[in-house]
Amino acid sequence: MRIAFIGGGVMAQAIISGVKNAGLDTSIVVGEPFEARRKSLESDFDIETTTNNTKAIHNADIVILSIKPQHLDTVANELKNALKSEQTVLSIMAGVKMHSIGLKLEHKKLIRVMPNTPAQIRKGLSAWTASNEVDDATLEFVITMLKAIGEEIKFSDERHIDISTALSGSGPGYVFLMIEALADAGVELGLPDHVARHLASQTVLGSAALQKESRKHPAELRNMVTSPGGTTAAGLAALENRGFRATIADAVRSAYDRGEELAGGK
Repeated sequence: MRIAFIGGGVMAQAIISGVKNAGLDTSIVVGEPFEARRKSLESDFDIETTTNNTKAIHNADIVILSIKPQHLDTVANELKNALKSEQTVLSIMAGVKMHSIGLKLEHKKLIRVMPNTPAQIRKGLSAWTASNEVDDATLEFVITMLKAIGEEIKFSDERHIDISTALSGSGPGYVFLMIEALADAGVELGLPDHVARHLASQTVLGSAALQKESRKHPAELRNMVTSPGGTTAAGLAALENRGFRATIADAVRSAYDRGEELAGGK
């Protein structure tokens, strides 16, 4: 399978690293305008790079658009006359719907993926969907590729990708803020900064792993750690009194609404 990346940024590098680490039978080329990044990609991953996007997609089976949404029009004008009908275009652009990509590229074989930043350490979650025109062999390869950077979940309804963008795509930002807040509280009470950050991050990591592996509802696990009149009960009461649960829900809704707003012109 030959893969052409248009853009060699952080998420492209995460996918390339995962593919290389998994030993998948691929050849990779990256179209990237910045010389320093091209040299880094070549030395770190032993892959081809070029400044010419049209050249990059020549003979590619999958073309991955790993660019910022505001660059789509420019890239689409470059690629639309060079794309072959048998090639599959895979987008990891946040908020840009397949319909818009198809119109701009005049292309039908499309896949839309929303990965998240833990993909950088192969602990990511990729929500994705595909147009009916994508063949089974390509779908199977994409599943394998996404599993090389974490876990994947395929949706038939593209709206679920937009919801996933607000939840799992933006979610690491919410979690990092929680870790920061936990650590800051520990420092305020007297812990050294590096110790507080370690306690906070390991607590979040371990709690998530316990919930996932036990398959118990989060409420059940929360009740297990909450003794009547105890310290956890006091902490949870403070969170509930200050609208913690509602604030998290509002964050996801706000991220979703913003995504729809940004997609309105695409």
